[in-house]
Amino acid sequence: MSLVESPAGQTPVPHFQPCFAPPAEDRVAAPALRGHVDLVLPMRHAGVRSVRVAFEVVGAANAPVVLVAGGISAHRHVAAGVQFPEAGWANDLVGPGRALDPARRRILSFDYIGADGTLDAPIDPSDQADAIRGLLDALDIDALDAVVGYSYGALVGLQLAARHPLRIRKLVAVSGAHRPHPYAAAWRALQRKAVDLGQLQCADGQGLSLARQFAMLSYRTPEEFEQRFDAAPELVHGRVRVAAEDYLDAVGARYVGRTPATAFRRLSESIDLHRVDPAQVRIPTVVVAVEGDRLVPLSDAVALVEGLGTLGKLRLLRSPYGHDAFLKETDRIDAILAAALRDNGDIA
Repeated sequence: MSLVESPAGQTPVPHFQPCFAPPAEDRVAAPALRGHVDLVLPMRHAGVRSVRVAFEVVGAANAPVVLVAGGISAHRHVAAGVQFPEAGWANDLVGPGRALDPARRRILSFDYIGADGTLDAPIDPSDQADAIRGLLDALDIDALDAVVGYSYGALVGLQLAARHPLRIRKLVAVSGAHRPHPYAAAWRALQRKAVDLGQLQCADGQGLSLARQFAMLSYRTPEEFEQRFDAAPELVHGRVRVAAEDYLDAVGARYVGRTPATAFRRLSESIDLHRVDPAQVRIPTVVVAVEGDRLVPLSDAVALVEGLGTLGKLRLLRSPYGHDAFLKETDRIDAILAAALRDNGDIA
């Protein structure tokens, strides 16, 4: 069942509420709707579950459909529009003149299963792919023209291509590979231990904040921190406080304000459950790697492209922003998308 929600009567889920809205001239002027689909989903590790998949779609009804999926903190609202004016998680990647222009493409996005914190069970990225299939069925979409996946979204895109190849024509996988790197998995395990410690001490917010701060150190690079925070430490109430701590505290506080601890834990685990055989991905795929990405190293991106054979292409970005480059290097990402999403179907 698909339920369409009214723009006037519907606000985003509270933990996804943006802190500001962009100017009206920067908002996407295209038809948009929100809704949800109720599915009965056989999950890989959690048995059969009833799940609700919330979605947003922006663009003309007859335009080719592109699914856009981000990291585990992303959600169905990608960019600000006239009907839904709040800022999206990727405002600078969607809009007039961009590769993802709602005047030429219909942009579909959804909230990940488990993102609202109500599903306390192991969630495999393949479960997200199966949920997408159910969503497409409910929306009468035979096949996606493309999936553009960033970070966790790239893993979900790979799973969708492997499990439901007739539902997707092209894939752009940015900062995501066919398996989690052991170093990155170790980072995430420590983040989850911080959440556990906070819960043991009845300080859920503090544990989740610390986990997010750990995560930021893995998302970004030493080079960026050197540029931004190369200052002498201060003594505050007899304790040393380094230059980056204010930034990290603010990042942690914002995250706690919008993310349930259960959602973070289960989606963090989901990254580590991810495995896909590149040989099973039989659609044109552009793999975008970032030099200096500490979570998805270049070697893993190369291995993925090699496994894809003639269907795979590699694009390399050099950026001080590491794993988060897709949120910061928006013009360069847009140029890659423009080539990958050409109407002739070639991957440039």
